Amino acid sequence: MKHYLEEIATVFADVKSTENGLSSAEAEKRLLQNGKNKLAEGKKDSLFKRFMAQLSDPMIIILIVAAVISAVTEFYAVSGTETRFFPTDTLIIAIVVIINSVLGVFQESKAEKAIEALQEMSAATTKVIRDCYIITIKSEDLVVGDVILLEAGDAVPADCRIIECASMKIEEAALTGESVPVDKIVKTLMGEGTSEITLGDRKNMVYMGSVVVYGRGKAVVVATGMKTEVGKIASAIASAEEGETPLQKKLSQLSKILTILVLGVCVFIFAFSLFMNWSKITTGTSTEIFNHVLDVFMIAVSLAVAAIPEGLVAVVTIVLSIGVTNMSKKNAIIRKLTAVETLGCTEIICSDKTGTLTQNKMTVTDKYASDEKLLAECLALCSDAEISNDCVVTGEPTEAALVVYANSLSLNKNDLMLKAPRIGEVPFDSARKMMSTVHSYGGETGELIQYTKGAPDEVIELCSHAAIDGEIVPLTKEIKEKILAENKRMADKALRVLAGACKNYDFAPKSYLPEVLENNLTFLGLAGMIDPVRPEVRDAIIECRDAGITPIMITGDHKDTAAAIALELGIIESSDDAITGAQLSAMSDEEFNEQVGHIRVYARVQPDHKTRIVNAWKNNGYITAMTGDGVNDAPSIKNADIGVSMGITGTDVTKNVSDMVLADDNFATIVSAVAEGRRVYDNIKKTIQFLLGSNLSEVLSIFFATLLGFVILEPVHLLFINLVTDCFPALALGLEKPESDIMKRKPRSPKSSIFSGGVGVDIVYQGLIVTVLTLAAYFIGEFLQTGVWKFMNISLEDGAEGITMAFLTMSMCEIFHSFNMRSQRKSVIAMELKGNNNKFLYGAMLASLIFTTLVIEVPFLANAFGFTAINLKEYAISMALAFSVIPIVEIVKAFQRRRVKRA
Repeated sequence: MKHYLEEIATVFADVKSTENGLSSAEAEKRLLQNGKNKLAEGKKDSLFKRFMAQLSDPMIIILIVAAVISAVTEFYAVSGTETRFFPTDTLIIAIVVIINSVLGVFQESKAEKAIEALQEMSAATTKVIRDCYIITIKSEDLVVGDVILLEAGDAVPADCRIIECASMKIEEAALTGESVPVDKIVKTLMGEGTSEITLGDRKNMVYMGSVVVYGRGKAVVVATGMKTEVGKIASAIASAEEGETPLQKKLSQLSKILTILVLGVCVFIFAFSLFMNWSKITTGTSTEIFNHVLDVFMIAVSLAVAAIPEGLVAVVTIVLSIGVTNMSKKNAIIRKLTAVETLGCTEIICSDKTGTLTQNKMTVTDKYASDEKLLAECLALCSDAEISNDCVVTGEPTEAALVVYANSLSLNKNDLMLKAPRIGEVPFDSARKMMSTVHSYGGETGELIQYTKGAPDEVIELCSHAAIDGEIVPLTKEIKEKILAENKRMADKALRVLAGACKNYDFAPKSYLPEVLENNLTFLGLAGMIDPVRPEVRDAIIECRDAGITPIMITGDHKDTAAAIALELGIIESSDDAITGAQLSAMSDEEFNEQVGHIRVYARVQPDHKTRIVNAWKNNGYITAMTGDGVNDAPSIKNADIGVSMGITGTDVTKNVSDMVLADDNFATIVSAVAEGRRVYDNIKKTIQFLLGSNLSEVLSIFFATLLGFVILEPVHLLFINLVTDCFPALALGLEKPESDIMKRKPRSPKSSIFSGGVGVDIVYQGLIVTVLTLAAYFIGEFLQTGVWKFMNISLEDGAEGITMAFLTMSMCEIFHSFNMRSQRKSVIAMELKGNNNKFLYGAMLASLIFTTLVIEVPFLANAFGFTAINLKEYAISMALAFSVIPIVEIVKAFQRRRVKRA
């Protein structure tokens, strides 16, 4: 039943109750049948299950495979000797896997925290009528049919239909996005289209999670627990599925490609080597046959080790973590590592208006008065908001705005109240739409003045005079038309307008009834107020547009207010680009999916509307962010690709389901977060290109060496390069500064491959360059050792010097090549000459050079790796070959830039 459309008698019949409430026995019976008035507990995964979920990532699985291969390699390397087997490289990989998984578990929070936060929003106790007596019970013991009493300061404990109301106002911003408290009524809602009345317009209802800020009332409970509107939000949060981020999808694709590559190449090399050595295998003893097969297997293992970028997952995790740290310094707190990268490809930002684009603080921004101070004094005294000694104003938002306005004119309400204490009043009433107070100014005259504030149309009709230029003059038709024109001018700007009036008395009124006081008033002026936009948001919107990001406003406010704010911010150019929640409900999913690209503002929306808007953009293939602070934002925040909550005004519910929290509630912070996200993705892409290019060179070197019948590098050498030599520059690339045009280009497509934009071609040709240089170093080393150029069937003993030079060349070549990776197309030499350098990369180069030199020159390390001592000449040749990768790639980049320029 839509209780807001039914008469009170019908509602009582539906819930089987009366104005006297339920009996204790009946309430106990219903409590047993329907359960407690609280939200369902969220399902919690155990710590072990969360940890194992991290291990199921494809890249992690590849690392685990690498660890097993490494163990086999090391075991084989020491078999037949007295050397004690200790899987050092396996241990290193295991540590990488564990650290990565622990970081993932620690960084990511689960949805049950949002459910817990929703539970804490419920009122602890409630006044209820049981057995015809008013008693206080725990709110969780409320049942449908209970009659509850509400007064200012109470949290609403359940969804209820109002049956009595005395000027009651409810703060519903967290549920509806309405920026000001809602005046509640008792009467049944009527009229055309009432079946589509939105949550914010159901003025005869109160909902769990809202707060009474003024007046009092009585209501009958119609829904409890998970059947309340808040319960529906909790269900939406629990049912929302978290999809993979663009980076996770790309890494998953990369994992599959690498897996197929590793298996394919290994099988091919294993079969090819068996074929090439078939005569040896078939003619030897069983032991010799086993050793030959094992040798062939170890060649395949070497290729597997070479093809797997063991450091990739750790480097990506660390780069993302660095991005998290950088963002936290800019007041953007990231709760999920992958959210950093997702921000970089955000195309749509669906933003809640209240508290996000605006300050969530009603402020007087316009006025019309002959005597502004007299108007401000009237409005401040005719209100119940209070101001502390340190000028902190508390009370109903509209009245608080009036007190702040007066204080800005040096009219402190406390001083005014001392000068003119209140001696009588007529409280605000939604039918009269006004409030009146009577004040005694004391002194010898004992002057008494009545101040009245309220809706302009109502107050003006009760005025007979107006205060103009210090005089009280009759309210003529011309003056009245001028006042009404000013009222329309402010209303057209979506301002909430209040009128102020006064009336003088010689003696205290004998009655404080509205019909006695509210007549023959003197009009003082109009005050227009609005929840103003955050001053920094305008520039943030412009920067979003420059970056190819479309801002969308979603609010529970009225369409006129929403359109006015959106026009001021530049979100829309015409109010035609705004629609209401009712219009959205009338659209089918197919129709809305077609129209969503043309709508920029949504007003009077409900929680399910926000989720529908987010999903429509996602269904059209856009990476969508949703910002907000209220409970009503939580489901859509969780459904979005990137959920953003406010840190100060945001509820715990939204924080717990979001990917990012704005510590300063500043919409502009999102812009800097997007820029950081783009920088992080650019750097991760550079890192992946660098690591894959390095691994390709290793694979090709092993492949060609195998075809020519010699060993160029052992598995342990490749692991050292992958986990030690390559990781330092890869991390340094992750710290690269953003390129100058990073916020002037469109967001990248989430469908684009990690190899798009020529990255795949670059990996291949750069891998080939390093392969050629490494093979050249090997052959030169072999020639310097034997004095003979020999290119096939070189024994392990004969090729010791070649192996050492190949290892040094490949290690340092990849170090120098990391400088090429600073920009895909720009000249790294030009960048360095202009002072645009990466000091971390120089540190990485030095560290890698030291470690590489140590394993070659320190005797016990050289023996462990199977290296032989090389002289200064051989060292210089290897370094020269390695450094040549920079000018070679620079030449290729120059041709690429030339080709792009021609195109």
